[in-house]
Amino acid sequence: MENEPKLKEKSRIMDASRMKRALSRLASEIVEDNQGTNDLYIVGIRRRGVPLAERIVDRIAQLEGEPPLFGIIDITLYRDDLSTVGANPIVNRTELDTDIEGKVIVLVDDVLYTGRTIRAALDQLMDFGRPKKVQLAVLIDRGREHRELPIQADFIGKTVPTKNSEIIKVMLKEYDEAEAVGIYERP
Repeated sequence: MENEPKLKEKSRIMDASRMKRALSRLASEIVEDNQGTNDLYIVGIRRRGVPLAERIVDRIAQLEGEPPLFGIIDITLYRDDLSTVGANPIVNRTELDTDIEGKVIVLVDDVLYTGRTIRAALDQLMDFGRPKKVQLAVLIDRGREHRELPIQADFIGKTVPTKNSEIIKVMLKEYDEAEAVGIYERP
């Protein structure tokens, strides 16, 4: 990784306050669309989907007086590009402490691009049972022109049309020094 060229920021899409507002809006839309929190199960996709899901759960708890169920899914072994991840991929635990049977699952991820991450999450989720419904919430949707699979988000923080050569970087205080979203390109 040290020899990898540093990415150059092309533009800043969101700062911390815009991210906070987008997540608040996502939480409101999730509650509204599901007419409350009955059977609602918010599941973050490792890595950056987890802190975003936790923030959505916190906002829903503020709105509804109690938090919905929360879980974490790790898709490492379900990826179709596992051979490019490395010989010994780091696998974290999937944490679904409550049965998903009959629940409304809202998968949360940072960026929707080709749809492959979501397909892997769906594959793993189905190994845990049969939910009533699965919805998708993403902070950033890069646009349908990049989709390789027929997957679309139900709840979107912001749609940002991009070129294939561009990279969307979601920075969160849990992993990065900043709290922002930017469009980057290789120099």
